[in-house]
Amino acid sequence: MLTNPDGEPRPFVTTQLMFGGDAQNRAKEAIEYYLATFQNSRADTIVPYPEPTGPAPAGGIMFAEFQLENQWFSAMDSGVEQYFSFTHGVSLAVKCRDQDEIDRYWSALSAVPEAEQCGWCMDQFGVSWQIQPENTTDLMADPACFQRLEHIKKIDIAELIGE
Repeated sequence: MLTNPDGEPRPFVTTQLMFGGDAQNRAKEAIEYYLATFQNSRADTIVPYPEPTGPAPAGGIMFAEFQLENQWFSAMDSGVEQYFSFTHGVSLAVKCRDQDEIDRYWSALSAVPEAEQCGWCMDQFGVSWQIQPENTTDLMADPACFQRLEHIKKIDIAELIGE
């Protein structure tokens, strides 16, 4: 990628977000929104297109790297026409410490009510998120808890554990 080889090391696998289709040319807006939403976050490399390239205008994001909660991501505006963008087939999981954190992230990241189900939501850019308690694996081991999850949208921990 376009990173500085003498700079901070990058992980072996990095989530790459390509903004095309309905999200075309929204990479900068999304990065700024995500940086404002997540703590311990920062932008690193941002390389704009120097001239229009396909549907990407000059100044659009050709390549960007950023961290959310100290985890690396990269993003770009597509330089070729495409009819697709993000789908439910890939989602980003946010492990929350408590109900307040679930509520905060849900409020910030859920922009498409019809996409809400079982702790999954979709933001205004079309990216799918799973907003869940950090002990989701333990909770899903309980069949009753799993059955309750199937009938809720945003996770309410008390409701999920049957309180």
